[in-house]
Amino acid sequence: MLGLEFSIDVSDLDEVIEEGLAPSEVVRQLASQKAAAVAKRQPPETSDTLILAADTIVVLEGRILGKPADRNEAIEMLSRLQGNRHEVFTGVCLIHLPSGRVQSEFERTEVTMAPLLRSEIEHYVDTLEPMDKAGAYGIQGFGATIIEGITGDYFTVMGLPIRRVSLMLKAQGIDIIQEARHSSV
Repeated sequence: MLGLEFSIDVSDLDEVIEEGLAPSEVVRQLASQKAAAVAKRQPPETSDTLILAADTIVVLEGRILGKPADRNEAIEMLSRLQGNRHEVFTGVCLIHLPSGRVQSEFERTEVTMAPLLRSEIEHYVDTLEPMDKAGAYGIQGFGATIIEGITGDYFTVMGLPIRRVSLMLKAQGIDIIQEARHSSV
């Protein structure tokens, strides 16, 4: 979307959440762990490489809802979320390999899910879309049909807050708007 060249390197990190951390710290810590895991695998001659990692959680009434383990857990999560307002936190970590500089930040957005019938929840879960999503829904897919509204950044709910990432890149000396202007000339 931003016109930047990138490659994907999955961290394969076991996401373990420390007890007692605020949601903002949980996502920052998980994003940082993912970025560090990928950074360790990079060859030493890597020049001017940036590692970007993100992690998203859904928080309802102080309880973190991660990815559902199975269909029943997805139904249970959506049953709790339906008709309610909840928070979505996405943490972002950026590591500049040559300098070792690490930036770790987060964004928070409030989401209101529409009231749903049990049959609607089951039908949505049967699309399989919820199975790899925090809180068992994806706002960028069929899940958009069950969201009444958001207060905050849509991309935070999607899992990568683009504005936050652009500010972090700018702090690394990469102005994505300027880069796009030069590449389109």
